[in-house]
Amino acid sequence: MKTIIAACSQNLSGSRASIQTALRTLLAVPWPSQRDVRSALQLLAVLQWVLSFLLLGTVSLLLLIYLLFTSLWLVPVLYVAWIIFDWDTPEKGGRRLPCLRRWTVWKHFRDYFPVKLVKTHDLSPSHNYIIGSHPHGILCVGAFCNFITGSTGFEELFPGIRSFLTTLAGNFRLPVFREYLMSGGLCPVTRRAIGYLLSQKGTGNAVAIVIGGAAESLSCRPGVTTLILKNRKGFVRMALRHGAFLVPSFSFGENDLFRQVVFEEGSWMRSIQRRFQKMMGFAPCLFYGRGLTSSRSHGFLPYSRPITTVVGEPVAVPKVENPSRELVDRYHELYIRALLKLFNENKTKYGLSESDELHIL
Repeated sequence: MKTIIAACSQNLSGSRASIQTALRTLLAVPWPSQRDVRSALQLLAVLQWVLSFLLLGTVSLLLLIYLLFTSLWLVPVLYVAWIIFDWDTPEKGGRRLPCLRRWTVWKHFRDYFPVKLVKTHDLSPSHNYIIGSHPHGILCVGAFCNFITGSTGFEELFPGIRSFLTTLAGNFRLPVFREYLMSGGLCPVTRRAIGYLLSQKGTGNAVAIVIGGAAESLSCRPGVTTLILKNRKGFVRMALRHGAFLVPSFSFGENDLFRQVVFEEGSWMRSIQRRFQKMMGFAPCLFYGRGLTSSRSHGFLPYSRPITTVVGEPVAVPKVENPSRELVDRYHELYIRALLKLFNENKTKYGLSESDELHIL
């Protein structure tokens, strides 16, 4: 009996010693600093955004198709019925949720790069505006962060102005993804949707359009300042029809977020990209960024490079129901001059040299 008690006492002593050793080891491990926690939260904020834009629509569609063949088949049936009933809502202003725009996650998203919004002139709430957003980049990070989230203070810088951002109409045909887009204030880049915002919702509306679109994303790479704009005049015609002032904006640093494999004009891969763009509305880009575990690894997350979006001086536009081609050309030229002025006055402040020029194709 004494032998058993002694053995038990020895085991207990050994267990206590092991626990104490484990606790000392645990306490010796350095706890993450506030900076580490902030970096992790910023990375997660960007990760959820990238996954949402790249996968949410496709995954939701596949999930609904799968549920059709299960005991939960009523769920996709009811949701499809809702989409049919709600089909025109994206082109009638959508369903923006102010609480979504104020999510704390967007502040972490902003600080990851970081993104900054710079105001150069006031925008009067007594007018409506079309904001030209340049350049497109790969994922339009600057346009999304500034005109959709409230993290950069758009409403504080431009009191009385409600900002909207346009994107491909096809995105609003994808289940669940359409609700996500509308809740933030995105709408289809169609005449009907833009016209509704500029004519049916009073004044103080600013509709941001990424004018270069998919064609511009094909030439996106660091150090390139080329815009597809010379023959893009539909936004000017819309501005004239509704008397909306034209406002240029430029996101310095947008093209530095990813690296892209750029195929030369005339190559067969470039031809495939062009054909795909015409059929689907967007161009398949071969790009990469940083990985999830390290900024030196390769992955699909954008690099943390500063983005500064400068909003320029509005170009006053009269309301002309049926503008002539000459009038459209005139205000298109005025817009390009305002954009060039904005670029040249700010390029050296935000990472470019005095010799850098803005090329418009």
